[in-house]
Amino acid sequence: MERNYAVDKIFKDLTFSEVLLEQGDYECCRFIGCDFSKSNLDERSFIDCEFEACNLSLVNVSKTILRDVTFSNCKMLGIHFENCNQFGLSVTFEGCNLSHCSFYKVKLKKTNFKNCSLQEVDFTECDLSSSVFANCDFTNANFENTVLEKADLRTSFNYAIDPEINRIKKAKFSLGGIPGLLGKYDIEIDIRP
Repeated sequence: MERNYAVDKIFKDLTFSEVLLEQGDYECCRFIGCDFSKSNLDERSFIDCEFEACNLSLVNVSKTILRDVTFSNCKMLGIHFENCNQFGLSVTFEGCNLSHCSFYKVKLKKTNFKNCSLQEVDFTECDLSSSVFANCDFTNANFENTVLEKADLRTSFNYAIDPEINRIKKAKFSLGGIPGLLGKYDIEIDIRP
């Protein structure tokens, strides 16, 4: 079967839940206001693409290639990013709801997350070295054997990160985030100046 190849195309306000996006390679394409919820994006390739205000909740991304892909203001609930093709994986998230997603063992070095909801996200054994989390909500997110070295979490909140089971060398946290690092000790911390 011949693969579809699309370059510099704009896909706007389309629904791909019943009629799937053609299997193929998408380069420098923009997807605006599209609904991919519960659809299949397996074995598709997205390079230098942008997804804006799209619903990608529960999409299948098995062997999907994501290289230099930006997601802005997207609903992305329950995606298993560990199923993506990990070679060259490079993504940016801004204003996205990534709640209940899994990044199990995914290498996301130098990834930017800005104004994202990361509630109940699984970051187990994920490499987030030098990543920036600007104003992100980590309520009930799971960090276990996670690499957060040189990561910036200064403006993020609601995280619970155990320094004994995660690598946090040179990571940046705000004073208000100290309870999220010491929560397991059940101590009271007064952060008044």
